[in-house]
This record gives sequence, C-alpha cells and structure tokens, in this order.
Amino acid sequence: MAVQAPCIQLNDGNTIPIVALGTGRGTAKESDSIDEVRQAVYWAIEAGYRHIDTAAVYQDEEQVGQGIAEAIANGLVTREELFVTTKLWNDKHARDQVVPALQESLKKLGLDYIDLYLIHFPIATKPDDSPDNIDYLETWQGMQDARQLGLARSIGVSNFNATQITRLVSNSYIRPVINQIEVNPTNTQEPLVAHCQSLGIAVMAYSPFGFVVSRGQTGAPPPRSDDPTLTALANKYRKSVGQILLRYLIDRGLIPIPKSTNKQRIAQNIDLFDFQLTFEEVAAINQFNKNHRVIDISDWKDYPNYPN
Repeated sequence: MAVQAPCIQLNDGNTIPIVALGTGRGTAKESDSIDEVRQAVYWAIEAGYRHIDTAAVYQDEEQVGQGIAEAIANGLVTREELFVTTKLWNDKHARDQVVPALQESLKKLGLDYIDLYLIHFPIATKPDDSPDNIDYLETWQGMQDARQLGLARSIGVSNFNATQITRLVSNSYIRPVINQIEVNPTNTQEPLVAHCQSLGIAVMAYSPFGFVVSRGQTGAPPPRSDDPTLTALANKYRKSVGQILLRYLIDRGLIPIPKSTNKQRIAQNIDLFDFQLTFEEVAAINQFNKNHRVIDISDWKDYPNYPN
C-alpha cells in the first residue's frame, strides 16, 4: 500500500515532502543500467513518493524525467503533485550561466519548471575541474534570476557550511529555503543543522545510512547493520535498521534522501510514519558521531570557498 510523506512549509511559503528518492550513480555498480533510474523513479511514485532528487552532475536527469512522464501518463500522479529537485554543477557558477544551465536540466527532465534548484557546492570550477574563483554570491544572483523567471519555484544550496550560509543570508534578498548536506550517524552535523534551522532554512540529508552498509571503505567507523543499539530499536519498533536511521533524521527535523533501485527497498524507505523515536533514542544515535563523511570532497580542499 502506498505511503505518502507529510509536507513541511519552506521559508518562501512553498511546501516540500519530508522524504525524497535520491538518484545519482555514485554508489552504482558498473554493470548497473542507467535505465534502472527511470524504473526506480516510477516505482517510487507508485509507492507514494512525491519528491525526487537529482542533479546535473548525476547525468540521469533524462531517466528521472522518463520515470516521471511514465507515472503521469499512467495516471499515478499529476505534475503538480510532484516535487522535483535538481542542482547546478560547479562549472556553471557565473551569474549568466545559471539560467541556461537550469534550462538544460529542464529540457532533459522534460519539465517546464523545477520545484527546487540548488547550488550543488559553494566551490566553483572550470570545465576541466580546475579551480575557478567565482563568489557564490554571484552564483546566487543567477539562482534568484531563475526563481524570478518562474523556472524554479524555490531555490537553495547544498554543502554550504555555517559561515557561508550566514554570509549568503546577509547578502541576498531571497533567502535559501534548503541546505542539502550529508547527515548520518557518523556525521551528525548537529551544529550546522541547528544553525540552518535557526535561520528558517530546512536541511535535506543525503547519504542517510552512513556506513551501516560498509560499502567496502577501509577503516570506516561504526555503526554497522548489526550494531546492538540499532538492532534493539529495529526490534522494538518492528522496522529495519534502515528505517530506524531514516526516522532518526525525520525526528531531528530533517528531510532524508534514501537511494535505492530495489522495488521492495524503495517502498520500505518511505514506510516511516507509524512510529517515532524518543528524544533519548535520537540522542543515542547521535553518540556514533565521528565527523566522518561518506562522500569525500577533500580533493577540493585548496579551492576557493571549500566548505571545511
């Protein structure tokens, strides 16, 4: 049975569902077909998801759009019922590049507008990934242009640190509605989450499962899926460990973005609204924090505007 996530109101008055299907190929195996993205999007909408998250750099906007179009054509959903997020890549940070970049994303998605457009990183690069010294305040001017043109209903950022968020808010006439960052048990980001929320900026959480499935990283910190704290909670609430971790983020006021191309797992990842963790249980999961990221961006550490 389809489960729909509740919505919360953003600081611009628009509403956003509090669980999104994540796409992107970062954890895909080479043998996986890109068409799995189209199928995953369709299955997600069928399961009740109304929020789909993609990005230009994922190179799957076309397949995301195909899954959406198929779901609309089959009467599962209308465009107005969906919330679609995509992101501006680092090599399009000049103000006059932002709107054309979004128009290209919309063309691939087959959509007339996007619900949420994010600056993917505060870092600007040239097309060859070498550093480019473009101030993200200039990039934000382009994002404001996109919103004024009606191409993006809401605009926000991703991977910005607290100092960058404060500077952006202080120098803009449109406040970002979202900061999308990595949040999971080994990277809880409590100070940054609190800072964003204090400014009325919602937080979307990518890589929500952390290293619970180790992904083969050497020396990755716990917890794993058999951790006693997590398995006890899973047994208590009759849920999977993955569902416990997604609910943990929701109970912190965050919007998790689980990725999957497995039909049963996709449905499981939104079946989160018949239980709630206690304050003490959320605090217990926070204790795993090691400030250790799943997504390593240290290759950019010497670039201007690196969000350390």
